[in-house]
Amino acid sequence: MISEIHRHGQDIEKGSSLGRDAWLRLKKNYLAMASLWFFVAIVAVCYVLPLFPFVPDPNITHPDLQSQPAFTSATSMEGHDVFYLLGSDHLGRDIFARILYGGRVSLFVGFLATAVSLTIGVIYGAVSGYTGGRVDAVMMRFVDILYALPFMIIVIILTTYFGNNLWLLFVCIGAVEWLTMSRIVRGQVISLKNQEFVEAARSLGLSRWRIIFRHLIPNTVGPVIVYTTLTVPAVMRLEAILSFLGLGVQPPNASWGSLIKEGADRMASDPGLLVYPAIVFGLTLFSLNFLGDGLRDALDPKSSKD
Repeated sequence: MISEIHRHGQDIEKGSSLGRDAWLRLKKNYLAMASLWFFVAIVAVCYVLPLFPFVPDPNITHPDLQSQPAFTSATSMEGHDVFYLLGSDHLGRDIFARILYGGRVSLFVGFLATAVSLTIGVIYGAVSGYTGGRVDAVMMRFVDILYALPFMIIVIILTTYFGNNLWLLFVCIGAVEWLTMSRIVRGQVISLKNQEFVEAARSLGLSRWRIIFRHLIPNTVGPVIVYTTLTVPAVMRLEAILSFLGLGVQPPNASWGSLIKEGADRMASDPGLLVYPAIVFGLTLFSLNFLGDGLRDALDPKSSKD
């Protein structure tokens, strides 16, 4: 009898978490998975590869080796043996090394500025949605006013007034990218705040802030993750635009945006300066957008009914 019960217990299907179900659905989306691994590879290459000695300092100049083509081996007048995988720029600097180090800056800006916008948007939207009433109306009208302002001009004014500080660039971009996140979180919180688990938390005497941070915000993780993957490329594009205008990363440091700016200035004489960083930058943005679309489909509650 006991063995029969044990055998029947083994036949019972094991439960599966929502996260595991979403991961299984994501794995079926080959474009999203390819984008995920490509993005992981880009991050690993940009942050790990420069640690090896065969990747030169991106700011070392060799004036006698200007505008060398790809796959060039040469010896500088100082006696240094160099190999240019993607060629050299107008100052004899290694383009491949500058793309790697520029990728570090662009990715760092994307991650950190997104973290700033994520923090502001999630807290602001959760408080607005849960509080409701006049407070919610005032908070959302403030968001509407900010939506009407030209954000690019605001960021340009801030970076011009306070100087081209990289940390200020993170804060400025993050501070203008949180508006949509706040609306998404507010909508999710409004749909959740009258459900049973929130009513139970209120009946236990939990404070408003504890309900928001312990019960409501964790239940908005799905849409937040999806929008985060779409915010990172948006932030990277904004940084590239600022760098293209000369208001972002300053020489001799580089980002993908500043490298594209340098390449655009010398496109006629040396197209590789523009083509190589533009291809890497474009593929990275595409991978993040495809990954965001895949996560949206995987985390869609309607998909779990299939």
